[in-house]
Amino acid sequence: MSHAYLPLTDHYDVKRGADGHRYIRPLIKGFNLTRIPLLNKSTAFTEQEREALGLDGLLAPQVDTLEVLVERAYRQFSKQPDPLEKHVYLRNLQDRNEVLFYALLTAHIEEMLPIVYTPTVGEAVKRFSQIYRYPRGLTLSTRNIARAHQALANVPLNDVRIIVATDSSAILGIGDQGFGGMAISIGKLSLYTVGGGVGPDKTLPVELDVGTGREDLRADPHYLGVKHERLTGDEYLSFIDRFVEATLKRYPRAIIQWEDFSKDAAFSVLERYRRVVPSFNDDIQGTGAVVLAGVINACRLKAQTLGEQVVVIHGAGAGGAGVAAAIREGMRREGLSPDEIARRVFVLDSRGLLTDDRVMENYKRSLATPQALTTGWRGTDLLSVIQEAGATVLLGLSGVPNTFSEEIVRAAQANTPRPLVFPLSNPTANCEALPEDVLRWTDGQAMVCTGSPFAPVILNGQTYEIGQGNNAFIFPGLGFGAILARVREITDEMVTEAAYALADYTAAHHPSRIYPPVGELSKASVHVAVAVIKQALRDGVATEFSIRRMDDAALHEFVGRKFWQPRYLPFHDEA
Repeated sequence: MSHAYLPLTDHYDVKRGADGHRYIRPLIKGFNLTRIPLLNKSTAFTEQEREALGLDGLLAPQVDTLEVLVERAYRQFSKQPDPLEKHVYLRNLQDRNEVLFYALLTAHIEEMLPIVYTPTVGEAVKRFSQIYRYPRGLTLSTRNIARAHQALANVPLNDVRIIVATDSSAILGIGDQGFGGMAISIGKLSLYTVGGGVGPDKTLPVELDVGTGREDLRADPHYLGVKHERLTGDEYLSFIDRFVEATLKRYPRAIIQWEDFSKDAAFSVLERYRRVVPSFNDDIQGTGAVVLAGVINACRLKAQTLGEQVVVIHGAGAGGAGVAAAIREGMRREGLSPDEIARRVFVLDSRGLLTDDRVMENYKRSLATPQALTTGWRGTDLLSVIQEAGATVLLGLSGVPNTFSEEIVRAAQANTPRPLVFPLSNPTANCEALPEDVLRWTDGQAMVCTGSPFAPVILNGQTYEIGQGNNAFIFPGLGFGAILARVREITDEMVTEAAYALADYTAAHHPSRIYPPVGELSKASVHVAVAVIKQALRDGVATEFSIRRMDDAALHEFVGRKFWQPRYLPFHDEA
């Protein structure tokens, strides 16, 4: 019998038989087989598999289907008393039985996304050292960075295609979390699999532990990270250099998603490595793309264009900078000149409007408004900018709760009957305003989206769905498309196309919504991946030759065929 050989890990091979069906040839047997999450099938091992693989007598006699296991796991999940315990349950399940974890997550994605990702992941990050159970992913620290090549060689995955790497310096809106940021990398990669079709054996979470600036963590005897101040300057960049060099050698086809770096490091790391290894920063580029998609669709619902809006962005960190760049690119596509865009996009930090006469960090200079445009203004604080600029769109990425007060929101509504008010900061406690407040202040006229999930708002007998501007609508499809095209680089144009693809998908399938429902995450990701592949071909960075002659239908079929699905493969022992 002929078959294709597909080596994946140090524990098993996947082969394809003459009939085209895939099966697993395990390289270990018996009790140890049940301790490998990617191999464990629990009571779904068949009678024949149990006998052949040395499992006879080690399992309960019942032979279950995956569907039965999902139902059982969901009952156990539902019994957990609070969101953090639900998160811990899911993480433990992932560490025991990976296919079952993804089957459960797929079946209940709307309910479980807030548990594995924002907002609950924020609490899991804070308490990572306390809830730690099993090792997952790769940890490089100042203790072992000199042995980065050996550390990567120890990873039992031989074909990693996507890495989420964080230095944990700016997690969500909760800042420096030290080693706890590993929970973010694990959570993001869960979404790459369930929402983006990347097989779990192709993913690797990475914690780059360069220390922490938090004295309370360094003094905590239970803290699991290295207990010294964060590296900075040349020492820091040398650390990242060693990680990138070792990664390129071990996984030459891998893409790196830089995650939750402090604003200064986020820009410097992205620019330093994006042409060395195909990579992108989700906080900058993913956030920019998902917000652009939502604003485009909200404008469509108002029967207006992006170019007609005046946009105020409150928050000038990595996310705010990424959003400003994306909005400006969208206006440029609509034909606005640089001068016209400067009069329509305004960015504020904690000190007020960024103007070109201010002293500021280097990355902020491209965000600054010409000071001459503010001549005669009564001020450059948030309220004054909304009033003087005539803002119609208010985007919150400050991480500071309650900054969109009733006075602020009403000022925006004074400029347009239906203002766009997006309090996008995560987690929920950092949201700039509650959706029900914004809708009440505007008598239901504001168009509201948030970064974290919120329940629908009922006001005056009408129900308002609250769209979620979740980066999960962008990065899984962006990464999956880049993987399938085998890109040399992830270009800015690829990221922008991801935004327009998400907007197009929403308009086509949910014309009354700003974002699609979370339950359609995988469908939206396929649409995004196709657009990303097409742009990679136009940019000349795709190296996968088989896709070059595919039309749209063929590309959709190709992406759908490559999309990993959670199911148990049969085991064949050929020894």
